[in-house]
Amino acid sequence: MINTTTTTTTTNTDRLMVAAGLSDDALLSRLEELARQSRGTTADLIAHLAELARRKAQRGECEGSLFKHCTQVLRLSEAATFNRTAAAYAAMKFPVILDLLADGSVNLTTIRVLAPHLTSENHAELLRGATGKTKEEVTEFCRRLDPKPDVKSSVRRVPTPSVPPPSTAVSGAVEDGHPSLTVPSTPLPMRPIVPAPPRRPVVEPLASDRYGVHFTVSKATRDKLRRARDLMRREIPDGDPAVLFDRALDLLIERAEKKAFSASSRPQSTPRPIKPRSRTVPADVQRAVWERDAARCTFVGRTGGRCSETSRLEFHHRNPH
Repeated sequence: MINTTTTTTTTNTDRLMVAAGLSDDALLSRLEELARQSRGTTADLIAHLAELARRKAQRGECEGSLFKHCTQVLRLSEAATFNRTAAAYAAMKFPVILDLLADGSVNLTTIRVLAPHLTSENHAELLRGATGKTKEEVTEFCRRLDPKPDVKSSVRRVPTPSVPPPSTAVSGAVEDGHPSLTVPSTPLPMRPIVPAPPRRPVVEPLASDRYGVHFTVSKATRDKLRRARDLMRREIPDGDPAVLFDRALDLLIERAEKKAFSASSRPQSTPRPIKPRSRTVPADVQRAVWERDAARCTFVGRTGGRCSETSRLEFHHRNPH
């Protein structure tokens, strides 16, 4: 008799089918359990990477070899490796990081941002201050320790890709027994110029209350900036774009708030009457709701957490119209 053993392999389709078969409550519960397992696994991985880095350092190998091991042997992406190696080297000095990663107090990105600023004297305070913070909040937190100088205001033209000369084929010819070069009457088509992808706007914290802003504008916007600078010379003699930008945002926000929830510095004492069965939300009601809800979505999920969205908000009738 021949006994055969069947090995069952979980495929992606199987995983999707298992998840699809869960109830809403079971799905949420399972996600929380998987997140806990993932945090524990991440902490274990960082601990093992830290030990590997220690052994490599003892053998006099460069730190870059740990990066290669993660990408080439462990098959991690470069972005994932960047965070994990930074956390591993930090955990070698401050093992408490592993406990914070395991319980979710901090994440790998937080550790990567904090790592250059951690010392034996301040690591406990900095890690405690970074608990539950976003990357942006942690970066601002670090800028308090290491502020950067102000970005110099400037408006400059972004260089455009250079146009290569037309590609022409060259053929050989013989005139009076001497070779010469001739250009065909029909030149070969030029290769299209592929523009570089646009750079994302950057808002970089420089200190606790200062930020560097970098973005690209069109020629039309540049012309508007020049026009505004000329018109505001009496109030802003140096024509600083940062001051113009701040003034423009004040006007834009005032206009947007009026449209969003009927904001007004002098609201009417007697609201206008609303027609029966009208879908219009009275202006005084809009202002009251906006202030009551702190300009934030009020949806509350199954777990009791309130939605944190503050954009694209709409007024919703509690009782269906």
